[in-house]
Amino acid sequence: MQAMPTCRPWYAHRWPWLLMLGPALVVVAGSYTMWLAFTREDAMVVGDYYKEGRAINQDLKRDRVAAGLGISLRMGYDPGAGQLTGNVRSLNAPLQQKLRLHMAHPTRPEKDVQLDVQTDSNGDFRVALPMLEMARWQVQLENENHDWRIEGIWRWPQQRLAELAADRPADD
Repeated sequence: MQAMPTCRPWYAHRWPWLLMLGPALVVVAGSYTMWLAFTREDAMVVGDYYKEGRAINQDLKRDRVAAGLGISLRMGYDPGAGQLTGNVRSLNAPLQQKLRLHMAHPTRPEKDVQLDVQTDSNGDFRVALPMLEMARWQVQLENENHDWRIEGIWRWPQQRLAELAADRPADD
């Protein structure tokens, strides 16, 4: 007489567990995504769209003024020293005045950096800055009276130096 082969219960086999692993991971990932959605605050891009739309014309005027003045910025960040250094020029001559430098983080408004910088007679400035996060920063430089501005993108640390210049004025 032959002995009947003994069958192991389903949970003793590896294949059911391997097949259940995919859906279990999806449940865990979905739960984590829901937790992120409910615990993080949504960042409002602009609260008053109409007012912002009207301000665009004023901003374009500021860009044209900067282009007429030939404003340019060259800056770099030294993480070891924790310093942001740069040079501002107008028509290839040093620009000496108090300026406002705004660096906007692409996704996290609380990480935006707003700095008041004073250039010396050579157009150079140096300002302490805590560790700068790796990001695609939107950089904007304007004078104290908001008469002009230049802006551009700085991908730090891929780009060790940021070089911004006012665009040439378009023929109206």
